[in-house]
Amino acid sequence: MTQPLSRRTFIIGTAGLAAAAAAGAAWEPGSAEAAAPYTASWPSVDTHPPAPEWFQDAKFGIYFHWGVFSVPAYGDEWYPRRMYISGDACNTHHVATYGQPSAWPYHNFINGANDLNGNFTKFAPKLKSAGGNFDPNEWAQLFVDAGARFAGPVAEHHDGFSMWNSQVNEWNSVAKGPQLDLLNLFGTAIRAKNLKLLVAMHHAYHFNGYYDHVPAQSDPSLQKLYGQLGTTAENQLWYDKLKEVIDRAQPDILWEDFDLNLVDETQRLNFLSYYYNQASGWGKEVVATYKDGFDNKGEVFDYERGGPADLTTPYWLTDDSISSSSWCYTVGIGYYSTQQMLHSLIDRVSKNGNMLLNIAPMADGTIPQGQKDILLGMGDYLGRFGESIYSTRAWTAYGEGPTQMGGGSFTTPRAGTAQDIRFTRDKTNTVLYATVLGWPGSTLTIATLNSTRIDLSSLTSVRLLNSTAGSYTNLATPTQDATGLHVTLPSSAPFSALAYVVKFTFSGPIPALQPAATAMVFKDVNNAGGSARLTLGSYTAGQLSAAGMPTQSISSLKLTAGYQIIGYSGDNFTGTAWTFTADNPDLRNTGNNDAIVSLKVQFNPATYVKITNVTDGLVLDSGGNVASGSNLKQWTWNGSTNLQWQAVELGNGYYKLVNRTNGMVADGWGATSNGSPAQQAPWNGGTNQQWLITDQGNGRYRIANRTTGLVLDGGGAVAEGSITKQWSADSSTNLQWTFTAL
Repeated sequence: MTQPLSRRTFIIGTAGLAAAAAAGAAWEPGSAEAAAPYTASWPSVDTHPPAPEWFQDAKFGIYFHWGVFSVPAYGDEWYPRRMYISGDACNTHHVATYGQPSAWPYHNFINGANDLNGNFTKFAPKLKSAGGNFDPNEWAQLFVDAGARFAGPVAEHHDGFSMWNSQVNEWNSVAKGPQLDLLNLFGTAIRAKNLKLLVAMHHAYHFNGYYDHVPAQSDPSLQKLYGQLGTTAENQLWYDKLKEVIDRAQPDILWEDFDLNLVDETQRLNFLSYYYNQASGWGKEVVATYKDGFDNKGEVFDYERGGPADLTTPYWLTDDSISSSSWCYTVGIGYYSTQQMLHSLIDRVSKNGNMLLNIAPMADGTIPQGQKDILLGMGDYLGRFGESIYSTRAWTAYGEGPTQMGGGSFTTPRAGTAQDIRFTRDKTNTVLYATVLGWPGSTLTIATLNSTRIDLSSLTSVRLLNSTAGSYTNLATPTQDATGLHVTLPSSAPFSALAYVVKFTFSGPIPALQPAATAMVFKDVNNAGGSARLTLGSYTAGQLSAAGMPTQSISSLKLTAGYQIIGYSGDNFTGTAWTFTADNPDLRNTGNNDAIVSLKVQFNPATYVKITNVTDGLVLDSGGNVASGSNLKQWTWNGSTNLQWQAVELGNGYYKLVNRTNGMVADGWGATSNGSPAQQAPWNGGTNQQWLITDQGNGRYRIANRTTGLVLDGGGAVAEGSITKQWSADSSTNLQWTFTAL
């Protein structure tokens, strides 16, 4: 299997609780037993509200991979697995530094042992109050200064070491290692700063492959550490650990890593129902997250290192890391820039999500200055311009601009440009924020807010958020035309910031944003007079009249690149036909002024397009010069002709999709079941090669096969190279695609 990057473990200790922690005193905030509204069944737990208001208001959280795996400071947090794999870099390092894993096993990092140079090695961070470098209060204050609204530790990573005083797992931080109840200390320090507490658990993979290169153990305790207890016992232990965490920490967010789908379904349901019932007794609204194994109804889906390419519902979360190379500290670890991380946060909030950012402390509890600088840089921005982030909601459109951000899991955080704009709105829906990811110069043009899409007559003020929170610079009333809203700004940036925010306030609700038009037709020349917005499709005389364009009234038209209009002198697409592939401000020039009675809006068959999935941001890929019957895939856009298509209308409302490299067409191949692959073959005129392209609003389309009735499916947050499938039509963005002219 491909190894997903996993999450790391963080430790927080509080000086005031040092004695209790050292003694392993249990943190027992209460285990309320209340009436149990949830049962261990999907219909029951699916009724749990997944993303409460406080979670949608919070936007930004921090967690940390810190634990036993931080001690070698080599490779990444998968060192406990990789050290046992012959030929792996971590194995080579381990043999050279500590010895053969058979003689110097992973649990030596827990119990303590000398390396080959005689250096005693152990995960044993000390609190500052005990002469060490670890201060959980300082960590928690850093999270506040970074602008986080929730934070917490990886309480157990794949390695099976529990960071609390576990009664079901003797491999824990009180019985061994630092002999501190780290979860206790984390919870106390974080909640003392009025942050919500997140607890991350990665232990589903612990017994589902992480230690598959470790030799069979005969000692029962080592069998527990290395995930060798057997299926029934391991599944029970998975649940028992979660129950302890719930009872001891009362987490506001219980975050879980991948491979939940390999955990026994009964135990998954036992966990969810127990957590939700306990939270009801505590009087708390809680959040459970997942990457697999749950069904996206009562829980929040988490994209690892990514997020969707477009605005997506229901509310979601991404977990990302401050480093591209490792989630835990390693010698020489590299970092993304503050700009990359901040712009990623702004983008994700605009698309209806939250961001959880990982940091990687050193084994002794030191947070490297480079990581602090990034967090404090984000906190500086959020402290000044946070009103455009916190407690906001996604608007109808997430934004505009050339920079592709998101597109599924495992996507690199990217800094935007002065041409990239992201929208949010306040909860009253009377204020719209436009965040520009760079200083645009003396004029900011927002194409989305053009006169064909939105009526701004109720706009009462336009202000630039100043460098000091709560202060503003009033801007002149902007001008609006068919190309956008034009906002006059100072000629140069009045202060330094990683992004700039323009605040639009309305006298009532923000006006509705109309769908992006594929075509506009006007009653007068030069795109004046009455008009109608037309999307892909065919329009009879009656349909044009209903849209406000009665028979023979069209005098000019505008077209989005990649489309064409065919106008007819008769109704029902009869009589003389005129084809337009570009704007025409005066139809008298073509001899058909006010002559169009019916028309069709189509893709221009001469134009190559990229066809991009809304959820994953990948584009439809033929794979090149492949054999007939090869599966269609998806790939990151790179300009290759493998990713370029012609959409050719066949005269019956259906299209064939022709690949530029191999000349073959997309083919449903007679599939009848959800998940069947879409394929390609030479054109033969069969209905299995014909596709109905249906407008879904905001420039998105559904692509349905004429034979199968199924629609093209990106499959969700998938990796490049994934097969393009077919699925029954529903509202999921997995089934929605955009067409972009090249």
